[in-house]
This record gives sequence, structure tokens and C-alpha cells, in this order.
Amino acid sequence: MKRTFKIVGNWKLNKGIQESLSLAAEVTELTKGYQSVAIGIAPVSLSLHALAQKHSGTHIHIGGQNTYFEKSGAFTGECSPTLLKDAGATFCIVGHSERRQIFKESNEDIGKKAALCLEAGLDLIVCCGETEAERETNKTNAIVESQLKAALMNCPKGLAKNITIAYEPVWAIGTGKSATPELAQEAHGFIRGLLETHFPGNSEHMVIQYGGSVKPGNAESLLKMPDIDGALVGGASLKPEDFAQICNIANNLSN
Repeated sequence: MKRTFKIVGNWKLNKGIQESLSLAAEVTELTKGYQSVAIGIAPVSLSLHALAQKHSGTHIHIGGQNTYFEKSGAFTGECSPTLLKDAGATFCIVGHSERRQIFKESNEDIGKKAALCLEAGLDLIVCCGETEAERETNKTNAIVESQLKAALMNCPKGLAKNITIAYEPVWAIGTGKSATPELAQEAHGFIRGLLETHFPGNSEHMVIQYGGSVKPGNAESLLKMPDIDGALVGGASLKPEDFAQICNIANNLSN
């Protein structure tokens, strides 16, 4: 079935408040009139409120790159889903491979975050994906299944429409490598089947993004695959023309 493409830029640890406002303004102008694609930006947390205020009521959605799994308490340096919502976020990314690898977040941690984000009224982007070693030993499906099972187990079935999955093979993130459209489709098709198990009758309506060195040059071939419904874009999202071009490709494919 036809799903709305969702293109989200994850800016990671880049751009201060003024730089973020400038970059987001460029993206907004360049993507003006794109009615058939959902566009999101996840800036650093210190810039989130300023961007959310500036883009309230526009076609650009502002969200968090990460959150914590408690609402409040003695957790120095953390930010809860409730606070993200209060700052103007409409969505939050959880389970990014950098959080799993660098900060040693467990599948259980990510599951707690996912449930709390939905409880706070945020839409959710849940990341999953295998390392190069795991792919070479044919563990891709097992890894993805274990990650998603933990992430989704406490997510209410009635909120399936608020959940997006981002398949991001770790070996393709920031490396310049990208899964072939066929490899990506194979993983996305498997994920679609998992979603049907967790959310019976809803999987065909749920968005599954691809993440991993998405660029204007490979976006069209990826987005043409039947189960790839968008992209979680890293480095290219910091280049407004490149990000807008990816959004344009998605918008044209929708029409």
C-alpha cells in the first residue's frame, strides 16, 4: 500500500542555536510546497526549543535525538520525554546505533524510553540494525528481531501509527557505504513481518525508514523499494541542498 514518505535529518552533535536556526530556515525554504512527504529535523537538545518555536505551524517537524527512561529525578545531565515535549518536540529518536555502541544502551533501556515517549505524547523513531560482523555471520535478522522485540514490547497496540522504525545497518552509518536497495528491502520486508506480529493489522500502515549514508545519489533507488518508506539522514542533512533534494525525490515518488 502507499505510505507517506518520512525524511528526517539527524544533526547529531553539530550546530549551535543560531547555526541551527539558519540551517533549518534554509531547509524550510527549499522544501516549501512539498505536500506529499513528512519532513523532520532532530537538532542538538539546546537548540530544540528555539527551532520548535520558529517552525510551529510549518511543514517541518522538530524532534529529539535521544531521551532518558525516567520522567524526573536525580539523573544529572539527562532529559526526559516530558521535557522534550514541553520544549516543543513532536517526536524522538531512540536506539540509534551510536547510543547503543558508544553509550552502551541496552535493548531494555531503549524499550523503556520508547514506552515513555509514547506516554508523553511524542511520536517515536526506533532504530535497529546489525554490525558488519553480524551481517557476515548471517545474524542480521536475529539482531534486528531482538532489538525490536525489546523496544516495542511495552508500546500500546493502539499507538502503532505513532511509531516509525529506522533500519540502519551499523556498517553503513557515516562510512560512505550504503546497503544496496535489494539488501535494504530484504531487511525492511523482514521488519514489516515483525511489526505485523507486534501490531496485527497495522504493519502495512507503519513507516520503515532506511538510515545509513543516504545521499541524493542513492535516495531514489532506495525509496523505490516497496517496504522503504523514508530515510533517517545523517551527514547529508547538514547540507540543506542535499537534504532538500532527498525530500524532493520522496515528494516526487509520492505523486
